[in-house]
Amino acid sequence: MYKRAGDRTFLQKIGNRLRKHSIAEHLLGLWIGRRLTRSGITVASGGFPLLKVINHGGTIEAENCQFFSGTRLEVGPNARLRIGKGTYINRNTLVIANNSVEIGEGCKISWDVIIMDTDQHTDMAGMNTDAPVVIGDNVWIGCRSIILKGVKIGAGAVVAAGAVVTKDIPAGMIAAGVPAKVLRPVEKAVAG
Repeated sequence: MYKRAGDRTFLQKIGNRLRKHSIAEHLLGLWIGRRLTRSGITVASGGFPLLKVINHGGTIEAENCQFFSGTRLEVGPNARLRIGKGTYINRNTLVIANNSVEIGEGCKISWDVIIMDTDQHTDMAGMNTDAPVVIGDNVWIGCRSIILKGVKIGAGAVVAAGAVVTKDIPAGMIAAGVPAKVLRPVEKAVAG
């Protein structure tokens, strides 16, 4: 049987994807994907409860992503939540975008993480206290970490478990603690 090189590559990709994630996970992902403004191939893992999406009039864009059970996405009016290709968000993680939250490609977000661009209340002057959150590509965020408003996390950074991130983390750095402090480059941690 004659096959073009492009067909083989496409079929290999499908085969690889089905080896990683079951058909049921893909079907649940299709069901969940209809709640998103725009989505690629969405995979839902871990059973129930499924991903919960609360959209008050914003946009939610998720490229080829994996969501585990109990994850919750909340988007405010005219707000934007963008999740890049190859990112997975683990169990019981909460992402709140009242303005803008951007999560890059290939990010690994552990369980019970909170990412929010708002304090969900006004300040003493009655002004909203929202500020965008930007998480670069290939960032790893440890379990029970909290990423607060106005934070930028550079590509390849690692946020240790239980950290409370209130300030920017440069690319390729490890941050830990409450509040999170930059400790050292990721390369030194792996080599040492």
